[in-house]
Amino acid sequence: MTITVRIQREDFDIAAEVARLSGESRDVGAIVTFSGLCRDEAGTLSALELEHYPGMAETEIRRIAEDAAARWPLAGLTAIHRHGRILPGENIVLVVAASSHREAAFEAASYLMDYLKTRAPFWKKEVMKDGTSGGWVSAKDADDRALDKWQDR
Repeated sequence: MTITVRIQREDFDIAAEVARLSGESRDVGAIVTFSGLCRDEAGTLSALELEHYPGMAETEIRRIAEDAAARWPLAGLTAIHRHGRILPGENIVLVVAASSHREAAFEAASYLMDYLKTRAPFWKKEVMKDGTSGGWVSAKDADDRALDKWQDR
């Protein structure tokens, strides 16, 4: 089972990442992807500036991915998160989970994304179209509540 974790400034190719995981095992029957994009916040956002703690971010994402791999029978798991200046419509994050069966792939992808939103050390600063700073994006209660479903599983 292959776990790939990358934090990078450049964009990623979703199709290439899916092809890589699907080609690694003949027993892959399901691939679930989640790609998160930068919203324009009703036309007010010019960009997001994403910062991370190098080394710590990769370690934490790998830890979360390894936990997912221990919970579900996966053939592969990929997590890619971008940093730097991200424009509306551009990719921010990609999670790809491959398994023999769809349920494991769906669950693992959802689990990894829920933990990425709340536990990975990234900070987002909004840059507004009028040139002002929208400030740092605060954590959302809904993201914290999403973790609750995994506590009893």
